[in-house]
Amino acid sequence: MTAGPDPVVLVAHGSRDPRAAVTTEALARAVAAARPGLLVRSSYLDHGPPRPAAVLAELEAAGHAGVVLVPLLLTAAYHGRVDIPDAVETARAAGLRVPVRVTDVLGPTGQGPHPYLVAGLRRRLAEAVGTAAGGAAGEFDAVVLAAAGTRDAAARRTVVQVAEALGVALGVPARVGYASAAPPTAGAAVAELRAAGARRVAVASYFLAPGRLYDTAMDSARRAGAVALAAPLGDAPELAELVLARAGAR
Repeated sequence: MTAGPDPVVLVAHGSRDPRAAVTTEALARAVAAARPGLLVRSSYLDHGPPRPAAVLAELEAAGHAGVVLVPLLLTAAYHGRVDIPDAVETARAAGLRVPVRVTDVLGPTGQGPHPYLVAGLRRRLAEAVGTAAGGAAGEFDAVVLAAAGTRDAAARRTVVQVAEALGVALGVPARVGYASAAPPTAGAAVAELRAAGARRVAVASYFLAPGRLYDTAMDSARRAGAVALAAPLGDAPELAELVLARAGAR
């Protein structure tokens, strides 16, 4: 058996947009750099290799005694509840015997958002508005948390939890806006805050990587008059630490 900590396999949804895989690989490198000696691999549920089952089989063949699988998902909706377990079952059906521990998703799962998640959102927002990471809201007086969207009401409630925590941390009103599947759009959320008296509305990004839905949300917010649009969380140091926390490697 291979010595050392169990390797970590990141499982992203995958995207036709090549920027998404580039971002996922950058996050994998950031996680590995934050925990020297830890083997970190990326995998994708759709739109490109490697699939989780293939990575799990490779790690077993290399002699690892166990694997930790971390879903790169911000809500525990369909992909987390169905696709991730199915991926492990596919590997089992193909002969996998090594133990696989699947962690919680990166978003809230019954409790409030992890402080690392809120800190990562603040970092990307601060970068967008040109203020120091972790600083005060400064150049904006309201924030919209732009997310992909889901028909799962329980998952949407966790997005609201994150928006509320971000608003409290920044000391400004906060709303959620979606790219698809549920109202309001990011643009409608910006317009609502402006109608309520906010003069400068910034948009935080509840996306792990760029892609069609990220672009949709940000275009909507831009047209509605948002003054700053945050980049996806990507390889933010706080997100790497959150992955390690979920994996129990911190």
